[in-house]
Amino acid sequence: MSNEINKISKAQTAGRIILGLFLSLAGIGHLTFQRQEFLAQVPPWLPIEPDLVVVLSGIVEITLGASLLFLSKYRTMVGWVVGAFFVAVFPGNIAQLVEHRDAFGLNSDAQRWIRLLFQPVLILWALWSTGAWTKWRKKEH
Repeated sequence: MSNEINKISKAQTAGRIILGLFLSLAGIGHLTFQRQEFLAQVPPWLPIEPDLVVVLSGIVEITLGASLLFLSKYRTMVGWVVGAFFVAVFPGNIAQLVEHRDAFGLNSDAQRWIRLLFQPVLILWALWSTGAWTKWRKKEH
């Protein structure tokens, strides 16, 4: 049974690779060409310099993206970590909405609300594409 739990489909593998590339590119964006947009997502109540938050979260995203791409042996654990990361950055998306900050082409509250709906999709994508959700659901007790 445990060998069956560890199998994932080609679609899941493709999804994991796409998510890994997406996270890696987003992390590079944090450090370079999208720095200002990511600054708009740092909640003002965070007791850390906003630029440091952007740099550190960029490094984390690059690390997570690379982990999705290259640590297939640990993919289910990486899936849970990536899902937790998407939960952890959600307050930044909420701050962007609540404070009416324009970034990433989101220049209305309606657009920022719609963006919030995609965060659960990213969490589910991380868990599905790595087989983490299936493994947890079918875990032998």
